[in-house]
Amino acid sequence: MLSADHAARRDALRSLIRAQGWDAMLVTDLLNVRYLTGFSGSNASLLVSASDSAAAEDRTLICTDGRYVTQVAAQVPDLLAVIDRAGPPRLLADTDARRVGFESHVVSVDDHARWSDGGDVELVRARRPVEQLRTVKDETEVALLREACGVADRALGLMMERGSLRPGRTEKEVGLELDHLMLELGADGISFETIVAAGANSAVPHHRPDATVLERGDLLKLDFGAEVGGYHSDMTRTVVLGAAQDWQRELYDLVARSQAAGRAALRPGAEVRAVDGAARAVIDEAGYGELFLHGLGHGVGLEIHEAPGIGATGTGTLLAGAAVTVEPGVYFSGRGGVRIEDTLIVREDEPELLTLTSKEFTVL
Repeated sequence: MLSADHAARRDALRSLIRAQGWDAMLVTDLLNVRYLTGFSGSNASLLVSASDSAAAEDRTLICTDGRYVTQVAAQVPDLLAVIDRAGPPRLLADTDARRVGFESHVVSVDDHARWSDGGDVELVRARRPVEQLRTVKDETEVALLREACGVADRALGLMMERGSLRPGRTEKEVGLELDHLMLELGADGISFETIVAAGANSAVPHHRPDATVLERGDLLKLDFGAEVGGYHSDMTRTVVLGAAQDWQRELYDLVARSQAAGRAALRPGAEVRAVDGAARAVIDEAGYGELFLHGLGHGVGLEIHEAPGIGATGTGTLLAGAAVTVEPGVYFSGRGGVRIEDTLIVREDEPELLTLTSKEFTVL
Protein backbone atom coordinates (compact mmCIF):
# COMPACT_ATOMS: atom_id res chain seq x y z
CA MET A 1 0.00 0.00 0.00
CA LEU A 2 1.24 3.48 -0.88
CA SER A 3 1.88 5.95 1.93
CA ALA A 4 -0.05 9.20 1.79
CA ASP A 5 2.02 12.36 1.28
CA HIS A 6 0.29 14.49 3.89
CA ALA A 7 2.92 17.23 3.63
CA ALA A 8 2.10 17.64 -0.07
CA ARG A 9 -1.60 17.95 0.79
CA ARG A 10 -0.80 20.66 3.33
CA ASP A 11 1.32 22.49 0.74
CA ALA A 12 -1.62 22.41 -1.67
CA LEU A 13 -3.84 23.89 1.04
CA ARG A 14 -1.28 26.62 1.72
CA SER A 15 -1.60 27.76 -1.88
CA LEU A 16 -5.35 28.17 -1.39
CA ILE A 17 -4.82 29.94 1.94
CA ARG A 18 -2.39 32.44 0.42
CA ALA A 19 -4.77 33.08 -2.47
CA GLN A 20 -7.34 34.22 0.12
CA GLY A 21 -4.89 36.53 1.82
CA TRP A 22 -4.97 34.63 5.13
CA ASP A 23 -2.03 34.03 7.44
CA ALA A 24 -3.22 30.54 8.41
CA MET A 25 -6.22 28.23 8.44
CA LEU A 26 -7.78 26.48 11.42
CA VAL A 27 -9.02 22.99 10.48
CA THR A 28 -11.47 21.40 12.92
CA ASP A 29 -13.38 18.91 10.76
CA LEU A 30 -11.91 15.56 11.87
CA LEU A 31 -12.00 14.08 8.37
CA ASN A 32 -10.11 17.07 7.03
CA VAL A 33 -7.56 16.77 9.84
CA ARG A 34 -7.13 13.11 8.88
CA TYR A 35 -6.74 13.99 5.20
CA LEU A 36 -4.04 16.56 5.98
CA THR A 37 -2.13 14.67 8.67
CA GLY A 38 -3.15 10.99 8.88
CA PHE A 39 -4.41 11.43 12.45
CA SER A 40 -7.55 9.37 13.15
CA GLY A 41 -8.35 10.22 16.77
CA SER A 42 -11.67 11.64 17.93
CA ASN A 43 -10.35 15.01 19.12
CA ALA A 44 -8.07 17.12 16.96
CA SER A 45 -7.60 20.52 15.41
CA LEU A 46 -4.94 21.75 13.04
CA LEU A 47 -3.51 25.19 12.38
CA VAL A 48 -1.91 25.32 8.93
CA SER A 49 0.48 28.20 8.35
CA ALA A 50 0.22 29.97 5.00
CA SER A 51 3.96 30.57 4.87
CA ASP A 52 5.64 29.37 1.68
CA SER A 53 9.01 29.22 3.37
CA ALA A 54 10.84 26.20 4.74
CA ALA A 55 9.51 27.16 8.17
CA ALA A 56 5.87 26.56 7.13
CA GLU A 57 5.75 23.11 8.70
CA ASP A 58 7.35 24.38 11.91
CA ARG A 59 4.49 26.86 12.21
CA THR A 60 1.85 24.22 11.48
CA LEU A 61 0.52 22.67 14.69
CA ILE A 62 -1.80 19.77 15.51
CA CYS A 63 -3.61 19.78 18.83
CA THR A 64 -5.25 16.84 20.60
CA ASP A 65 -5.78 15.71 24.18
CA GLY A 66 -3.89 13.43 26.53
CA ARG A 67 -5.64 10.27 25.38
CA TYR A 68 -3.81 10.50 22.08
CA VAL A 69 -0.23 11.37 23.05
CA THR A 70 1.11 8.07 21.70
CA GLN A 71 -1.19 7.97 18.67
CA VAL A 72 -0.43 11.49 17.47
CA ALA A 73 3.31 10.87 17.80
CA ALA A 74 3.00 7.72 15.68
CA GLN A 75 0.58 9.03 13.06
CA VAL A 76 1.88 12.60 12.73
CA PRO A 77 5.63 12.49 13.38
CA ASP A 78 6.31 15.43 11.05
CA LEU A 79 4.33 18.10 12.98
CA LEU A 80 4.62 19.61 16.42
CA ALA A 81 1.80 18.29 18.61
CA VAL A 82 0.17 20.45 21.28
CA ILE A 83 -1.57 18.44 24.00
CA ASP A 84 -4.57 20.41 25.21
CA ARG A 85 -8.22 19.31 25.22
CA ALA A 86 -9.39 22.82 24.28
CA GLY A 87 -7.62 22.71 20.94
CA PRO A 88 -8.79 25.64 18.78
CA PRO A 89 -8.54 28.35 21.47
CA ARG A 90 -5.09 27.08 22.41
CA LEU A 91 -3.88 27.10 18.80
CA LEU A 92 -5.27 30.59 18.20
CA ALA A 93 -3.69 31.88 21.43
CA ASP A 94 -0.29 30.49 20.45
CA THR A 95 -0.17 31.75 16.87
CA ASP A 96 1.23 35.02 15.56
CA ALA A 97 -1.19 34.82 12.62
CA ARG A 98 -3.70 37.63 12.52
CA ARG A 99 -6.07 36.59 9.73
CA VAL A 100 -7.14 32.97 10.02
CA GLY A 101 -9.63 31.03 7.91
CA PHE A 102 -11.97 28.68 9.76
CA GLU A 103 -14.37 25.92 8.72
CA SER A 104 -17.69 27.65 9.19
CA HIS A 105 -19.65 24.56 8.11
CA VAL A 106 -18.55 22.70 11.27
CA VAL A 107 -18.04 25.53 13.80
CA SER A 108 -21.02 26.58 15.93
CA VAL A 109 -21.92 30.22 16.48
CA ASP A 110 -21.10 29.81 20.17
CA ASP A 111 -17.65 28.34 19.44
CA HIS A 112 -16.89 31.12 16.98
CA ALA A 113 -17.82 33.75 19.56
CA ARG A 114 -15.76 32.02 22.25
CA TRP A 115 -12.70 31.66 20.06
CA SER A 116 -12.90 35.29 18.90
CA ASP A 117 -13.63 36.87 22.28
CA GLY A 118 -10.87 39.21 23.40
CA GLY A 119 -8.29 37.89 20.95
CA ASP A 120 -6.21 39.58 18.28
CA VAL A 121 -7.05 37.00 15.61
CA GLU A 122 -9.61 37.76 12.89
CA LEU A 123 -11.49 34.59 11.98
CA VAL A 124 -12.55 34.54 8.35
CA ARG A 125 -15.12 32.15 6.93
CA ALA A 126 -13.53 29.47 4.72
CA ARG A 127 -15.66 27.92 2.01
CA ARG A 128 -14.50 24.31 2.19
CA PRO A 129 -11.01 24.56 0.69
CA VAL A 130 -9.96 21.18 2.09
CA GLU A 131 -13.01 19.52 0.56
CA GLN A 132 -12.02 21.19 -2.71
CA LEU A 133 -8.68 19.40 -2.51
CA ARG A 134 -10.32 16.12 -1.47
CA THR A 135 -12.41 16.05 -4.65
CA VAL A 136 -9.40 14.82 -6.65
CA LYS A 137 -8.00 11.59 -5.25
CA ASP A 138 -4.27 10.87 -5.22
CA GLU A 139 -2.96 7.38 -5.89
CA THR A 140 -2.91 6.48 -2.20
CA GLU A 141 -6.59 7.29 -1.96
CA VAL A 142 -7.43 5.43 -5.16
CA ALA A 143 -5.59 2.36 -3.85
CA LEU A 144 -7.71 2.42 -0.67
CA LEU A 145 -10.88 2.87 -2.71
CA ARG A 146 -9.92 -0.09 -4.90
CA GLU A 147 -9.37 -2.19 -1.80
CA ALA A 148 -12.69 -1.15 -0.27
CA CYS A 149 -14.52 -1.93 -3.51
CA GLY A 150 -12.72 -5.26 -3.77
CA VAL A 151 -13.86 -6.26 -0.28
CA ALA A 152 -17.48 -5.49 -1.20
CA ASP A 153 -17.18 -7.39 -4.49
CA ARG A 154 -15.78 -10.46 -2.76
CA ALA A 155 -18.41 -10.39 -0.03
CA LEU A 156 -21.29 -10.34 -2.51
CA GLY A 157 -19.60 -13.06 -4.56
CA LEU A 158 -19.41 -15.29 -1.51
CA MET A 159 -23.07 -14.63 -0.71
CA MET A 160 -24.02 -15.79 -4.19
CA GLU A 161 -21.73 -18.84 -4.08
CA ARG A 162 -23.17 -19.93 -0.73
CA GLY A 163 -26.76 -19.52 -1.84
CA SER A 164 -27.32 -16.90 0.85
CA LEU A 165 -29.63 -14.87 -1.38
CA ARG A 166 -32.62 -17.19 -1.39
CA PRO A 167 -36.32 -17.31 -0.56
CA GLY A 168 -37.14 -17.95 3.08
CA ARG A 169 -34.50 -15.66 4.58
CA THR A 170 -35.29 -12.20 5.93
CA GLU A 171 -33.83 -8.95 4.70
CA LYS A 172 -32.17 -8.46 8.10
CA GLU A 173 -30.52 -11.88 7.96
CA VAL A 174 -29.09 -11.16 4.51
CA GLY A 175 -27.85 -7.71 5.54
CA LEU A 176 -26.15 -8.96 8.70
CA GLU A 177 -24.39 -11.75 6.81
CA LEU A 178 -23.18 -9.33 4.16
CA ASP A 179 -21.86 -6.93 6.81
CA HIS A 180 -20.12 -9.77 8.64
CA LEU A 181 -18.47 -11.01 5.45
CA MET A 182 -17.09 -7.58 4.62
CA LEU A 183 -15.52 -7.37 8.07
CA GLU A 184 -14.12 -10.91 7.74
CA LEU A 185 -12.59 -9.99 4.38
CA GLY A 186 -10.67 -7.04 5.80
CA ALA A 187 -13.02 -4.07 6.01
CA ASP A 188 -12.50 -1.73 8.97
CA GLY A 189 -16.24 -1.11 8.95
CA ILE A 190 -19.25 -0.82 6.68
CA SER A 191 -19.70 2.33 4.62
CA PHE A 192 -23.30 2.90 5.70
CA GLU A 193 -26.31 0.90 6.85
CA THR A 194 -26.58 -1.88 4.29
CA ILE A 195 -29.77 -1.76 2.20
CA VAL A 196 -31.48 -5.08 1.52
CA ALA A 197 -34.86 -4.60 -0.14
CA ALA A 198 -37.00 -7.46 -1.45
CA GLY A 199 -40.19 -7.46 -3.51
CA ALA A 200 -42.23 -4.28 -3.11
CA ASN A 201 -39.56 -2.91 -0.75
CA SER A 202 -37.14 -2.71 -3.67
CA ALA A 203 -39.19 0.26 -4.88
CA VAL A 204 -38.14 2.24 -1.79
CA PRO A 205 -34.78 3.85 -2.68
CA HIS A 206 -33.36 3.74 0.87
CA HIS A 207 -35.38 0.96 2.47
CA ARG A 208 -34.02 -0.26 5.83
CA PRO A 209 -33.86 -4.05 6.03
CA ASP A 210 -36.54 -5.54 8.24
CA ALA A 211 -38.25 -8.87 8.89
CA THR A 212 -39.62 -9.08 5.35
CA VAL A 213 -39.12 -12.63 4.03
CA LEU A 214 -37.54 -13.04 0.61
CA GLU A 215 -39.87 -14.83 -1.81
CA ARG A 216 -39.52 -16.54 -5.16
CA GLY A 217 -39.99 -14.02 -7.97
CA ASP A 218 -38.85 -11.03 -5.88
CA LEU A 219 -36.58 -8.32 -7.13
CA LEU A 220 -33.81 -8.12 -4.52
CA LYS A 221 -31.86 -4.87 -4.28
CA LEU A 222 -28.59 -4.72 -2.30
CA ASP A 223 -26.87 -1.37 -1.74
CA PHE A 224 -23.76 -1.63 0.43
CA GLY A 225 -20.10 -0.81 0.84
CA ALA A 226 -16.93 -1.48 2.81
CA GLU A 227 -14.72 1.04 4.59
CA VAL A 228 -10.95 0.50 4.40
CA GLY A 229 -8.41 2.93 5.82
CA GLY A 230 -11.12 5.57 6.14
CA TYR A 231 -12.24 5.25 2.50
CA HIS A 232 -15.65 3.99 1.41
CA SER A 233 -16.99 1.89 -1.43
CA ASP A 234 -20.55 2.06 -2.70
CA MET A 235 -22.27 -0.48 -4.94
CA THR A 236 -25.82 -1.54 -5.76
CA ARG A 237 -26.83 -4.73 -7.52
CA THR A 238 -30.38 -5.94 -8.18
CA VAL A 239 -31.18 -9.60 -8.86
CA VAL A 240 -34.31 -11.73 -9.17
CA LEU A 241 -34.97 -14.73 -6.96
CA GLY A 242 -36.08 -17.99 -8.57
CA ALA A 243 -37.87 -16.87 -11.72
CA ALA A 244 -38.07 -13.55 -13.55
CA GLN A 245 -41.08 -11.94 -15.16
CA ASP A 246 -40.90 -10.04 -18.45
CA TRP A 247 -41.49 -6.66 -16.79
CA GLN A 248 -38.56 -7.26 -14.45
CA ARG A 249 -36.24 -8.06 -17.37
CA GLU A 250 -37.43 -5.00 -19.27
CA LEU A 251 -37.01 -2.75 -16.25
CA TYR A 252 -33.54 -4.08 -15.56
CA ASP A 253 -32.52 -3.57 -19.19
CA LEU A 254 -33.74 0.03 -19.09
CA VAL A 255 -31.79 0.86 -15.92
CA ALA A 256 -28.70 -0.93 -17.25
CA ARG A 257 -28.79 1.17 -20.43
CA SER A 258 -29.21 4.33 -18.37
CA GLN A 259 -26.29 3.37 -16.14
CA ALA A 260 -24.07 2.66 -19.14
CA ALA A 261 -24.92 6.09 -20.58
CA GLY A 262 -24.03 7.75 -17.30
CA ARG A 263 -20.70 5.92 -17.08
CA ALA A 264 -19.86 6.85 -20.67
CA ALA A 265 -20.49 10.53 -19.91
CA LEU A 266 -17.87 10.64 -17.12
CA ARG A 267 -15.13 12.78 -18.59
CA PRO A 268 -12.91 15.52 -17.14
CA GLY A 269 -14.59 18.83 -17.84
CA ALA A 270 -18.08 17.36 -18.21
CA GLU A 271 -20.85 19.35 -16.54
CA VAL A 272 -22.30 17.29 -13.72
CA ARG A 273 -25.80 18.18 -14.96
CA ALA A 274 -24.92 16.84 -18.39
CA VAL A 275 -23.72 13.53 -16.91
CA ASP A 276 -26.98 13.21 -15.00
CA GLY A 277 -28.87 14.18 -18.13
CA ALA A 278 -27.19 11.52 -20.25
CA ALA A 279 -28.44 8.77 -17.96
CA ARG A 280 -31.80 10.39 -17.24
CA ALA A 281 -32.58 10.82 -20.96
CA VAL A 282 -32.65 7.04 -21.43
CA ILE A 283 -35.30 6.66 -18.73
CA ASP A 284 -37.20 9.76 -19.87
CA GLU A 285 -37.45 8.40 -23.40
CA ALA A 286 -38.96 5.19 -22.05
CA GLY A 287 -41.66 7.24 -20.31
CA TYR A 288 -40.52 6.58 -16.74
CA GLY A 289 -38.68 9.79 -15.94
CA GLU A 290 -40.91 10.57 -12.95
CA LEU A 291 -39.89 7.22 -11.42
CA PHE A 292 -36.18 8.11 -11.36
CA LEU A 293 -36.44 9.73 -7.94
CA HIS A 294 -32.90 10.89 -7.10
CA GLY A 295 -29.70 12.25 -8.57
CA LEU A 296 -27.43 10.08 -10.66
CA GLY A 297 -24.53 9.93 -8.23
CA HIS A 298 -22.12 11.56 -5.82
CA GLY A 299 -18.51 11.76 -4.85
CA VAL A 300 -17.14 9.15 -2.47
CA GLY A 301 -13.99 8.97 -0.35
CA LEU A 302 -13.47 9.73 3.33
CA GLU A 303 -17.23 10.32 3.35
CA ILE A 304 -19.80 8.13 1.65
CA HIS A 305 -21.40 11.25 0.17
CA GLU A 306 -19.06 14.08 -0.77
CA ALA A 307 -18.41 16.42 -3.67
CA PRO A 308 -19.18 16.37 -6.50
CA GLY A 309 -22.94 15.87 -6.53
CA ILE A 310 -24.13 14.55 -9.89
CA GLY A 311 -27.73 15.55 -10.41
CA ALA A 312 -30.12 17.70 -12.39
CA THR A 313 -29.50 20.64 -10.04
CA GLY A 314 -25.76 20.03 -9.62
CA THR A 315 -23.17 22.67 -10.46
CA GLY A 316 -19.63 22.54 -11.74
CA THR A 317 -17.62 20.14 -13.84
CA LEU A 318 -15.90 16.83 -13.23
CA LEU A 319 -12.17 16.77 -12.55
CA ALA A 320 -9.76 14.02 -13.53
CA GLY A 321 -9.16 11.87 -10.46
CA ALA A 322 -12.58 12.41 -8.91
CA ALA A 323 -14.18 9.30 -7.37
CA VAL A 324 -17.90 9.16 -8.11
CA THR A 325 -20.87 6.82 -8.19
CA VAL A 326 -23.30 6.29 -11.08
CA GLU A 327 -26.58 4.87 -9.76
CA PRO A 328 -29.78 5.37 -11.77
CA GLY A 329 -32.93 3.67 -10.55
CA VAL A 330 -36.56 3.22 -11.51
CA TYR A 331 -39.07 2.43 -8.79
CA PHE A 332 -42.65 1.18 -9.23
CA SER A 333 -44.32 1.83 -5.87
CA GLY A 334 -45.87 -1.29 -4.37
CA ARG A 335 -44.38 -3.49 -7.07
CA GLY A 336 -40.61 -3.29 -7.20
CA GLY A 337 -37.64 -1.31 -8.40
CA VAL A 338 -34.18 -1.63 -9.90
CA ARG A 339 -31.02 0.33 -9.13
CA ILE A 340 -27.54 -0.39 -10.50
CA GLU A 341 -24.57 1.44 -8.98
CA ASP A 342 -20.83 1.50 -9.48
CA THR A 343 -17.95 3.46 -7.97
CA LEU A 344 -15.57 4.86 -10.59
CA ILE A 345 -12.58 7.17 -10.98
CA VAL A 346 -12.83 9.89 -13.63
CA ARG A 347 -9.92 9.48 -16.04
CA GLU A 348 -8.79 11.30 -19.20
CA ASP A 349 -9.59 8.43 -21.56
CA GLU A 350 -12.37 6.46 -19.87
CA PRO A 351 -13.49 6.05 -16.27
CA GLU A 352 -11.79 3.42 -14.13
CA LEU A 353 -14.38 0.98 -12.79
CA LEU A 354 -13.71 -0.04 -9.18
CA THR A 355 -16.80 -2.18 -8.42
CA LEU A 356 -16.33 -5.24 -10.59
CA THR A 357 -19.30 -7.49 -9.73
CA SER A 358 -21.15 -8.39 -12.92
CA LYS A 359 -24.09 -6.24 -13.97
CA GLU A 360 -25.61 -8.90 -16.18
CA PHE A 361 -29.25 -9.66 -15.46
CA THR A 362 -29.10 -12.39 -12.82
CA VAL A 363 -31.69 -14.87 -11.60
CA LEU A 364 -30.62 -16.74 -8.48
